[in-house]
Amino acid sequence: MGNLIERHPVKTIIAVLTSEPSLLSTVYQHLSDELGDIDYTSELIPFSNTKYYEAEMGEGIQRQFISFEKLMDAGALADRKLFTNSVEQMFIGEKTHKRRVNLDIGYICQAKLVLASTKDHAHRIYLRDGIFAEMTLRYYQKTFQAWEWTYPDYRSETYIGIFNHIRKLYRKQLDF
Repeated sequence: MGNLIERHPVKTIIAVLTSEPSLLSTVYQHLSDELGDIDYTSELIPFSNTKYYEAEMGEGIQRQFISFEKLMDAGALADRKLFTNSVEQMFIGEKTHKRRVNLDIGYICQAKLVLASTKDHAHRIYLRDGIFAEMTLRYYQKTFQAWEWTYPDYRSETYIGIFNHIRKLYRKQLDF
């Protein structure tokens, strides 16, 4: 039998999609009320790899990554995804009944970037309550590296640079 050991907490990240950046300060206040202070916010990045969300969210979608100062237990990922789903619901368009913000929550630790999802796939592990976890990137040879299933935008130099930066913040918090 393996011995149980205490694991380091992980750093919460959220990939935010919206075509209405004016909503972000209000969205971020709701997130901070539950998850603590935001310690990193990327620039807004045009989301142009796919048109998947345009029918729902409109044109001109942008992505922004945020991370939170307060570290979490990796086992809380399903709870956090259920919470971010509820925040998305707060911003459903009154007339259109469509999402105006998409929140993809996950975490960074020393070895990987994990995202939560409500969609099953061969490379995702079921957690509970309809929530799955996906190891989206691994940290190898001093940088994050993609897997065959990693989304194209998450493979980009821009995104990898952001994740490497957030990992440095995380390591400072752990005092490494």
